[in-house]
Amino acid sequence: MKRTSVLVADDHPLVLRALNELIAGQPDFEVVATVADGTSALARAREILPNLAVLDLSMPGIGGLELLNIIMMESLPIRVIFLTASIPDDEIVYAIEAGVYGILLKESAPEALLSCMRQVALGKKWLPPDLVDPALERQTSRPRRPGSESDLLTIREADVVRLVCEGLSNKSIGRKLNLSEGTVKIHLHNVYRKLEVNNRTTLAKVALGWRR
Repeated sequence: MKRTSVLVADDHPLVLRALNELIAGQPDFEVVATVADGTSALARAREILPNLAVLDLSMPGIGGLELLNIIMMESLPIRVIFLTASIPDDEIVYAIEAGVYGILLKESAPEALLSCMRQVALGKKWLPPDLVDPALERQTSRPRRPGSESDLLTIREADVVRLVCEGLSNKSIGRKLNLSEGTVKIHLHNVYRKLEVNNRTTLAKVALGWRR
């Protein structure tokens, strides 16, 4: 039986070790790399092309969302699973839209992770309704101002726009919102696309027009 190759990335050594022991102990999985930061995860993913990548959402260097985005843009044959302590509603929505295969909280039982991995290995999504459905509902039911372009944005994207208008750099925005600089760039890219602008100055002018 051919085993499913797995890359595991988490910046907490104890978590990384526990995940490695759990997954490596299964007859149908092979852990081909364990890394403690997003930059190393990307390098190893490109080199090894594992079947699955089990990623923490928040890591030094490159965050999980940015990693997912790069994997999808480069069409790497890797199915991504996020294993995270918590995940905001807008990031759940973004991850689903970007093509994540599985989302699981770290409070879940080890058996749940293995079940998730086996389902994803078969090409099926693992998006728990009790986690995903409320997030989708909250994101789509938030108060809207009729006719406003700002309605196109997620809450996180709107936060990024607000801080851009305050003149903050991507790095400073990341510190304010507890995001990596790369994740801020992803949100900005999506904002530019949705609002059909191509620079911060034009974005600020559009955003200031919403307040009138």
